[in-house]
Amino acid sequence: MKNTLIAGLLLTTGIHYAAAAEPALSAWNDGTAKQAIETWVSGATQSGSHNFIPENQRYVVFDNDGTLWPEAPLTFQLQFVMDEIQRLAPQHPEWKNDALIQAVISNDMKTVGQSGKKGLMQLMALTHSGMTTDEFNQRVADWVDTHRHARFGCRYDQLGYQPMRQLLDYLRDNGFKTWIVSGGGIDFMRVLAEKMYGIPPEQVIGSFSLSEFSLTNNGTQLRKTLNGAFYDDEAMKPVAIHLFMGRQPVAAFGNSDGDVPMIQYTSANPTYKALGLLVHHTDSAREYAYDAHPTASGKLVRGLTLAAKNGWVVVDMKQDWKTVFDPAQCRPPSFSAE
Repeated sequence: MKNTLIAGLLLTTGIHYAAAAEPALSAWNDGTAKQAIETWVSGATQSGSHNFIPENQRYVVFDNDGTLWPEAPLTFQLQFVMDEIQRLAPQHPEWKNDALIQAVISNDMKTVGQSGKKGLMQLMALTHSGMTTDEFNQRVADWVDTHRHARFGCRYDQLGYQPMRQLLDYLRDNGFKTWIVSGGGIDFMRVLAEKMYGIPPEQVIGSFSLSEFSLTNNGTQLRKTLNGAFYDDEAMKPVAIHLFMGRQPVAAFGNSDGDVPMIQYTSANPTYKALGLLVHHTDSAREYAYDAHPTASGKLVRGLTLAAKNGWVVVDMKQDWKTVFDPAQCRPPSFSAE
């Protein structure tokens, strides 16, 4: 009875009780990927080992889109942009003459895609600037509360990959400090990262622009702008790691060619034996299968070639993961427990 009450209390307060009760890496199939992870962690944490890493040096970095949660058919943040435009449209009759906004409202993704970077920045300006940081955070939280993934039918905050969430727990249990380093917006991810992954806001690095500080009658505020935009992808990931962390990581986890520079930077650690890992999306039944031709983002071609040359671990989602999503949180129609 006592344990039941404790479990109920943890659930109502938002603490992820189920993950804490799971055996380490139980969502992973026994295979070379799991073995490589466990062997590296064992060597890094065993005092006297040739590969021992002191605890104050155990910094590890994870990409987010496609590594910790899905990025198909659209990244979560781009889906938020689309949904926000549709939500706000009735308040803006002047948008009726804007072809790009009308394409968003009618879900014409071909036209949206053809608008390129210029079009994306226009949509970002409408949904990611001109409000306070608190207002933006609330918009993201409201979106999570009211929207479901089109294919899986689950809340977006229920769609963290169970094997990767277990990996985060496993690493932290062994004295590692886990960071997110992603092309996603830093403010967007910070709303979700602690609840979904146990990663606090100060350990989330992403794309960002500069906010404006001002005094108000009620105190102070920060307003979001698109000034000084920094896109945290490809070669900018090592730059951002240096800027925000000030340490060279000892492990890096990604899923695309955009993550290659981060893994290269990590693998070149001059002091410690580092781990590089790429998640390969091979499971069209339980998630998605893509590499050279992703639906939106996450192209993985160069990374697979370099992984073979450099000894990086490649996780075959179909073969290496027993589950993709935690069935206690999300059991989509295509989900099949093994």
